[in-house]
Amino acid sequence: MGTGKRGLLTAAVTVVCAVTLLAAPGTAFAAPAPPSPPPGTAASVTVVVTDKQLEAVRKKLERLYRAAAVATEEYNAAEEKAQKQSAEIVRLAKKIVDGREKLDELKTRAGAAAAAQYRGGGLPPEAHLMLSDDPQDFLDGAGRVRQGEHATRGLLGEKTRLQQDLEQYAQDADAQWKRLEAGRRAKATAQKKIETQIKAAEKVESELEQEERERLTRLERQAADQAQASWLGSGILDEIDGKATRQGRKAVAYATAQIGKPYQWGAEGPNTYDCSGLTSQAWISAGLSMPRTSQAQWQQLTRVGVEDMRPGDLIIYFGDASHVGMYVGDGVMVHAPRPGRSVTLAGAGSMPILGVVRPDPAAN
Repeated sequence: MGTGKRGLLTAAVTVVCAVTLLAAPGTAFAAPAPPSPPPGTAASVTVVVTDKQLEAVRKKLERLYRAAAVATEEYNAAEEKAQKQSAEIVRLAKKIVDGREKLDELKTRAGAAAAAQYRGGGLPPEAHLMLSDDPQDFLDGAGRVRQGEHATRGLLGEKTRLQQDLEQYAQDADAQWKRLEAGRRAKATAQKKIETQIKAAEKVESELEQEERERLTRLERQAADQAQASWLGSGILDEIDGKATRQGRKAVAYATAQIGKPYQWGAEGPNTYDCSGLTSQAWISAGLSMPRTSQAQWQQLTRVGVEDMRPGDLIIYFGDASHVGMYVGDGVMVHAPRPGRSVTLAGAGSMPILGVVRPDPAAN
């Protein structure tokens, strides 16, 4: 590593310390002072970053990308709410428009009925009886008047109820609009968090030389392999023998068909995905509606024991349910890992498992 890309490093991992991203607070790394070059020669020092130091970088990157994942699910939740609130506002607006048209019609009908009553109601009933040549005609007419009065009162009552409904619709629409605006602010805050965390992580990685990035990738793979080996070492795979349902097979087929497509936060396909975007779309393709975020999937779907999981079940990772993958069988899951990675297969136990949920609990 030389001066051409990032200047002469005076510490083995100054590259990450410069953005306070190398290790926990209070931990510092210092490189030995470079030897003095012979007189008359240019300074040229290669600073070697050890595997131990790269491991510290790996752990810090893991924390950064996990923080970005948490913010991504916050963003997804806000986006899902915004879509529902927008749809509700549209529904209420249509009811208000339809209600106003109906109200205009009722006003017209009530006005016509009132005018008809007025035209026939200038004399008291006794006078109409005395002036009538046929008492039966009078009685028939009186009945029609009473019917008209009842109808008018009914129209006025319906008009009053409709006016009250319109007022309620307007209040509901206003409340939904306020929630929508709050959701937009939450989404913008989450987006800022995501971009900040990803930018910091990308800066760390960009400062590494190609050989160091390759070693870092190997360390990431080793950490995942060790976690998977530990999980398999518990004998858990001997207990997992569930068979996929028809819909489960469809979901697995969809998810595995996306292998190689890039991760993108907030994406639901068809060209890019985030973790819960992949799992939700896979199950939607199989004919089931699905919560959008990994937290909602954990909260709303039926939970099953890890030993009881079957292909198509969703494995929720980390204590905050910030990541999700789909079990495909034989101790393997498919997931969209993080920015800079693509949809891939991985060991089901390669990350800390919070639990397993089943989108189709009633199916056999």
